[in-house]
Amino acid sequence: MSLRRTLSLVLALGTVALAPLAAAATAKPNVLLILVDDLNDWVGPLGGHPLAKTPHLDALARRGTTFLNAHCQAPLCNPSRASLLMGVRPTTTGIYGLAPSIRTLPEWKQRPSLPQYFKQHGYRTLSVGKIWHVIPPAMRASEFDQIGAAGGVGVRPPQKLIGATPGGNHPLMDWGTFPHRDEEKGDWKVADWAIEQLQAAPKDQPLFLSVGFFLPHVPCYVTQPWYDLYPDDDRVLPPIRPQERSTTPRFSWYLHWNLPEPRLSWLREANQWRNLARSYLASISFVDSQVGRVLAALEATGRRDNTIVVLAGDHGYHLGEKEISGKNTLWERSTRVPFLVAGPGVSAGGRVARPAELLDIYPTLADLAGLPAPSGVEGLSLKPQLRDARAPRERPAITSHNQGNHAVRSERWRYIRYADGSEELYDLQQDPHEWTNLVGRPESASVLAEHRRWLPQVDVPAAPGSANRVLTYDRATRQVTWEGAEVAPDAPIPFR
Repeated sequence: MSLRRTLSLVLALGTVALAPLAAAATAKPNVLLILVDDLNDWVGPLGGHPLAKTPHLDALARRGTTFLNAHCQAPLCNPSRASLLMGVRPTTTGIYGLAPSIRTLPEWKQRPSLPQYFKQHGYRTLSVGKIWHVIPPAMRASEFDQIGAAGGVGVRPPQKLIGATPGGNHPLMDWGTFPHRDEEKGDWKVADWAIEQLQAAPKDQPLFLSVGFFLPHVPCYVTQPWYDLYPDDDRVLPPIRPQERSTTPRFSWYLHWNLPEPRLSWLREANQWRNLARSYLASISFVDSQVGRVLAALEATGRRDNTIVVLAGDHGYHLGEKEISGKNTLWERSTRVPFLVAGPGVSAGGRVARPAELLDIYPTLADLAGLPAPSGVEGLSLKPQLRDARAPRERPAITSHNQGNHAVRSERWRYIRYADGSEELYDLQQDPHEWTNLVGRPESASVLAEHRRWLPQVDVPAAPGSANRVLTYDRATRQVTWEGAEVAPDAPIPFR
């Protein structure tokens, strides 16, 4: 055999030997993480509103699995997103308010976040829009390989559409339609950037792309065609009951004591309740269209079948239920979120009734991608439920809002314990709107005992630098303090 032929054979065999290694390097699934701000369960897959039009989420649900009983770990952007991205509970970190960033705390500065964990395992990580609520500018480059547009509101009207609102006339408290184009909205530009990255990304390195959409966060500005999807009548309104708060503890008001989000009483007086609900629904439909644009690009680039797609809201939102608008509660409307997963290893058309937590996204994605189980995370992998919707779940979902205030959500029940010891219990099978508090009834004793045992054993005080929507309670003196100001026991409830 000639030397030339021998060398050719050696090179050929070497190429064959290396081929499995190259295939293994590219076999890792891509990850597309889509987070939607303030998105409650008014989406088709969850059936939270009978008029909701979300065809792209519906399609994603059909080819993947929907968690019907998924809940955030905090009903506020910063603590919820810090928990999801770091894989630990707010009660472990003390991140309860809109400040500080978890990355300012010494014990959490170096802990790998979800995207950083994937980067450590060979992924190229990209982010656009709102993923973290807040991160120090000097640390942004270390969180992702590449960061796109911030997104946000986009074009605004010359002045607020609804006029002055209580609680300081906050500029974000606005909604409705005015002349503008969809292309001028921040979320359109977020989708544009995500599409460009999908088209340009090399296929020899797995991709972790996180996409954060702003709407339906207020201000809920929409163009006229989206607004016209929904009728100008009371069918857009959620069901409520007069005096819904009559059986809820006074302490429940402290969780949203003095906020810019209008109470139901003002929405009615200003004739804005229907407009808000309609604008919120329209905003959801618009964002659904942007999700559809990104998913279409995923398919057009040939990545769909090897990409794990996760779509979730960061927490829910009240549209008049419990006499308020906004979040910052421990009830279903504020904690229940859309949570959809599709891709390799995920059953099509699955509908999981077991409780799930946004905290579970970190270990679940690592498990689905075949990465080592991350250390120090407090969530559970949902891989069993993604393969079989009836697979058992070890524990309920836990939501906390400031130290001492927790909700425990099992398959049937919601239990709430406030920092002063007051409680609520609802049977969601018989009472899906949480109108009848069952605490105090003898037949509830065993259910209460079962759910109390799941209250967080670790429940640290607010982290240094905590601000904005921070509530504290001194058990010894029974003193309630809201954003640094003491609240008298007989103080009138603001703006009620």
